Amino acid sequence: MANRKELHTRLDYYNDLIQATILRYQNAVTGLIAQKAQHAWVRDNVYAILAVWGLALAHRKFADTDEQRAKCYELEQRVVKLMRGILMCLMRQIDKVEKFKKTQSVDDALHAKYNAENGSIAAGDKEWGHLQIDATSLFVLALAQMTASGLKIIFTLDEVDFVQNLVFYIGNAYRIRDYGIWERGDKTNHGFPELNASSIGMAKAALEAISALDLFGSHGGPASVIHVLPDQIKQCEVVLQSMLPRESSSKEIGAATLSVISFPAFALADEELVRTTRNEIITKLQGRYGCRRFLRDGYMTVREDHSRLHYEPAELKAFENIECEWPLFFTYLIIDGVFRDDLGQVDDYNGLLANVLVYDDNGNKLIPELYYVEGDKVELEYQNPHSQTRVPGSHVPHIWGQSLYVLSCLLCEGLITPGEIDPLNRRHAVLPNPELVVQVALLAEDDNVREELSNEGIEADTPSSLMHIEVFPARMLALAYQHLGRNSKLGLSGRPLQDTGLIATSLFYRIFDSVVAFTPQFLDYKQFYLCLDNELLVDDIETDIGTLQAHWRLMGRPTITLPITAAMLSIDTGSDRPWILKLITKMQLGYINGVRVRLGKLNDFLSTSCVKSLDFLETHSSDSLQDAPQKNPSKFFQILASLSPDSEIDASLDTFVPPKVPGSGVVTPERNLSIPTIVRHSPSGEKVQRMHDVGGPNLQKRYRSWSLLAKATPSLPQDSDAGVNELLLKLENEISSQELAITLNSLLDKRGANFMVDLPNRLVTTVGDLIDDLYKQVCDFKMWSLVRHTAGMLGKRVENLAESVTDIIVHQKLLTVGYPPAIREETITGPLPPDELKKIISTACGDDIRASIITQEVLVYLAMFMRTEPKLFKEMLRIRVGLIMEVMATEVANALECTGDEASEYFVNMSPFEMKHLLHQILSGREFEVAGAVDEEATVLSIPRKQSIRNKSVSILPLDQKASLYPESKYTTGFKEASRRKLSDLPSRLLSTNSTDSDSHYGCDKPGQWMRRRRIDGALNRVPENFYQYIWRVLEKCHGISIGGYILPQYPIIQEMTPNELKFAICVETALNRIPHPEFRQLIVEALMVLGKVVELEPIQTLGGIIDMNYVVHQANELFLQDQTSIDEFDYPVQELKGAEDICCDFYDSAPAGRFGTITYLSKVIVRRLDCQNTTECAIS
Repeated sequence: MANRKELHTRLDYYNDLIQATILRYQNAVTGLIAQKAQHAWVRDNVYAILAVWGLALAHRKFADTDEQRAKCYELEQRVVKLMRGILMCLMRQIDKVEKFKKTQSVDDALHAKYNAENGSIAAGDKEWGHLQIDATSLFVLALAQMTASGLKIIFTLDEVDFVQNLVFYIGNAYRIRDYGIWERGDKTNHGFPELNASSIGMAKAALEAISALDLFGSHGGPASVIHVLPDQIKQCEVVLQSMLPRESSSKEIGAATLSVISFPAFALADEELVRTTRNEIITKLQGRYGCRRFLRDGYMTVREDHSRLHYEPAELKAFENIECEWPLFFTYLIIDGVFRDDLGQVDDYNGLLANVLVYDDNGNKLIPELYYVEGDKVELEYQNPHSQTRVPGSHVPHIWGQSLYVLSCLLCEGLITPGEIDPLNRRHAVLPNPELVVQVALLAEDDNVREELSNEGIEADTPSSLMHIEVFPARMLALAYQHLGRNSKLGLSGRPLQDTGLIATSLFYRIFDSVVAFTPQFLDYKQFYLCLDNELLVDDIETDIGTLQAHWRLMGRPTITLPITAAMLSIDTGSDRPWILKLITKMQLGYINGVRVRLGKLNDFLSTSCVKSLDFLETHSSDSLQDAPQKNPSKFFQILASLSPDSEIDASLDTFVPPKVPGSGVVTPERNLSIPTIVRHSPSGEKVQRMHDVGGPNLQKRYRSWSLLAKATPSLPQDSDAGVNELLLKLENEISSQELAITLNSLLDKRGANFMVDLPNRLVTTVGDLIDDLYKQVCDFKMWSLVRHTAGMLGKRVENLAESVTDIIVHQKLLTVGYPPAIREETITGPLPPDELKKIISTACGDDIRASIITQEVLVYLAMFMRTEPKLFKEMLRIRVGLIMEVMATEVANALECTGDEASEYFVNMSPFEMKHLLHQILSGREFEVAGAVDEEATVLSIPRKQSIRNKSVSILPLDQKASLYPESKYTTGFKEASRRKLSDLPSRLLSTNSTDSDSHYGCDKPGQWMRRRRIDGALNRVPENFYQYIWRVLEKCHGISIGGYILPQYPIIQEMTPNELKFAICVETALNRIPHPEFRQLIVEALMVLGKVVELEPIQTLGGIIDMNYVVHQANELFLQDQTSIDEFDYPVQELKGAEDICCDFYDSAPAGRFGTITYLSKVIVRRLDCQNTTECAIS
């Protein structure tokens, strides 16, 4: 500004503008703002008051006189009154907050709008789409920023507790389908909520902003501080990054995400993703008058039927190119330019905005809600977008847009700075973080373990040797947080009892004068067998270190408190050293998978770690602590004991009890099952006892067909014909563990788990107890096949099953369990309770107990990879767990050159780590081989081949060369060069290649390579890049596409959806999943890609009626056979080489490109079918 007087003149101008356009609508009693029908929207109110807050900040800085200071005070109180008005409306619905924390149901959501006159509800629970996570999150974010700027909005501790519960309300935003910023949910406005990136991003920003904030400002204390678990922020971040630039499943892009990538949320730390999202919005949604909210938005267009709220799917295309344009988004882009110091962007959008402002009778500049195309110009605008003059809608001013316009002006003129409206510095989220060092403190179970570690040159504490630091299992931290926000006066129960997560357990906590540390979540030993695999345990630790490196945003370094138990120091078969010692050796070198790691003791790490407070426990425990029983000298334990039932404390501490050392289990004589043993040798040469698992009769090796295994996990046979007495008689004799499992399984089916069994010389027991005994013993000896079978008989469930399924689904993946065909597959569409998930899995797997258990295992592993390596699932929309399991078993069969049944037994006997590693190799497309060594003792004892397979030591060995499962071609980057893989037991014809080196660079491919690759890609439902966009182009020019007899119709798909819309991709996947054979599915995918390329290259107006893709593939196969027959010196064995869908196995095993490549023949058929020019065929092949 030139001088102080001119500056005050500008402030007075904006004060008059705000009074005339915003504050005139503020209710004098409630403080809420409403323009029409006295409906005050939470979101609109918060945005409306931002300009008032900004102007108050400017007055605070430049006030010279008492009059100016008084004006500043009034503006600040206007802001406080509105924010408290919203707070009071929300607090009237405390019962909904309390219910929603547990149910996350649409019916229990806080209302999105209220009556501005008295704060009552403005619409019933079912009369409006009230579930709008972004609105509640925006209020929390604004509350945090305004409090940090010095405003006093929260007055009492009761209000603090309510805000803390609002944090719980929005904490699971990453998994909550809501109606979004436009209150519609799905863009057809039929009332279907969906995951919205704008809601998740705003929730993440709110959680970060309010975390550790004292709501009383400089006058507060520990009781007025808000606590947020960092793992909830991490989950929101991961899902948000997986969604952007897409807004939701029905909106391929949304202008609302501008509020997420820039002011006010600044929710993304990935600068490249921010840039990509901004550019997508500008490219696809920007017009001369503003930005469209999303593609095919019918709101307020002349073609919209105002007599109904919803749209018919087929009418959405009528809104294409004539969507209303909102000047509001120009203000977002101006503010974004100011924050990024991009003066060019600021000038550009200020110029655009100046052309769309309207003026009232007093000359005030107003922002209209939108600009629309008049009826007589609709057709012209549809034919030539952005060519017609638009007119403003009747809603002027749009208070939300008006407020951001004033705020942008204050920023552009330098009256306020970005730091003043962002006192929490959220704008710096994109700055790179310094290199992280993960600290690992080893805690020996007892002195014996510490001595054993010391012999290896490793220093470790024991719980008794720690000074001033106490260590507890992670579940105790969850129990402590259960008391956060609890308020009996308001009827608030606090945080639901849920896992806290990895980041939360990597901190130190202070309470009174004590310091508490917690062990990682996955070390809470419970009832499932995954914790028994030390190699998997080590892999989980390495994964967690990588996760901390990717998501740590706190001050200080993360510290993992790693307890070392005697069980961890046992040597597994096939290893020369305990896995945990191998990991510690790597840590001593300073790096784990590229992440810096420092080993040390807890006391040494205290000064460099992140330390948080649990002082909220003091408030709740002060009254009852005196009467608490002194079970433990720990202050933390005493406080929890005074607040929680003994049963909860005991259950939490039980999770800290490590599993037994293999072979050390003691079974009482009364229930001794007398399982025979054989002597086997450990790697150290010492003799150890192992259970002898006797197999059935010898299996004859037979020809393994090309089709996938019918089942990846055949269950143990049942003695269905044996009577109960005969089964009981078997129990009295010494039988093998497998026979015992079969016998107990039959008894379980016939009489149930509570059936009493009275055996000689033993106490009376039940079938369930006997199965439990067997489970513990086979766990001790790590006989994984029987471990899985007995776990299934006991109905065990992975503890984090529900969380794993949720992690997969919120990454916009479709999930099915069970085996194809589709009648046996069950689709999981959303987060479900764990028991319901277990029931769905059991139903899908039928009588196959082990398949049900392995399905749970695979889901856990898939969720791990989804969190840590989301790129593995690129171009995979649907995850079919059953098919993936079959491919895993088939890969084992190919690598070991054994029959399908043998490979299935091998597969179910793999350790959890081996199974996880095999899954990772298949997903990543890396070279690998399965190495197995038959135990010598087993051979001496003449154990049948099936038994030998079961006793093999499995090792998944990655090879040096890395590769993808995408074949490369000229028409798409989605097909990439593949690696060479070992494949055995092939038809003899496939032992020779069917193309020469001169044909293409694929001439050196190994036999069976392309068959295998197509099979894996088909099972993984992987498609080439831009595949769905190619399908869209084809559908635009034909009546439909037939895939396996299923018609993908042009109408109403093209009329309702857009090319990049997730819903469209789901429709295509639905058609493709009707194909039962994965290799045939991939040929259909290749054919569709060729067809899409033809449409792109050729000026074809129409493709006619229904295009039958099965016919195209079969015709291509016929051309291939003709060529093979004509050049083959011998009779070509057509019948011998018939594969799935009667397609030649040689054709399945052909590379995409080259003289005999699949694309060559597919393009010939398609070009002839469409009567195209010959140049097209050359370009494709």
